[in-house]
Amino acid sequence: MEELLQLDGVSGYLAKPAGHGPWPLVIVIQEWWGLDNQTKSVADRFAALGYLAFAPDLFEGELARLGDGEAASALMGKYAADAPAKLEAAFDALKRRPDCDGHVGSVGFCFGGRMSLTLALGRPLDAICTFYGGGMQHLFDELQTLRAPVLGLFGDRDQSIPVGTVEEFDRLLDRIGVEHEVVVYPDSGHAFFRDSDPAVYKPEASADAWRRTTEFFAAHLR
Repeated sequence: MEELLQLDGVSGYLAKPAGHGPWPLVIVIQEWWGLDNQTKSVADRFAALGYLAFAPDLFEGELARLGDGEAASALMGKYAADAPAKLEAAFDALKRRPDCDGHVGSVGFCFGGRMSLTLALGRPLDAICTFYGGGMQHLFDELQTLRAPVLGLFGDRDQSIPVGTVEEFDRLLDRIGVEHEVVVYPDSGHAFFRDSDPAVYKPEASADAWRRTTEFFAAHLR
């Protein structure tokens, strides 16, 4: 079951499994294009696996056309600073719901990948997944407070997140002592998981990343 949800000043897309729960919760965080059908489809996939899945609308209904980086950048300038507070408000409200069993993970893509890590700095997540988190290097000085397991998924041809940055991320998580897995897919660029965009989608990398993601959340949220 899917519905649009408004909670504590944050709207978004809620996907629920069949039945009455309670279920573990996965917060699904959008790319910089906004809360589009791609993000909603990921929430639906989690609901089909038995998770309560919420995709917050961090851009308050505004969308950039896929490929229009200028428009997406403008939306980031307008809304990105408020995104961490919105995510924390969503976390607090959702965790209080009777259909949430108290276990909460986050997964984000691009801008959302960075926000997935950011949310973990302010709230006690049980599992953190980041797909090619754009700008995540700006968080490296803050990540020492992470306590939840981390799964990071990247492409070796992602010009916005060079392999060297990913390797630094992996080493940082080693130093912190957080359980983690960092995977870099060959011949894959930014947004390789986005199956709605044939220009970037990599089926084999996407399938493996989804397998790892679902196994990761099953291990830490159930």
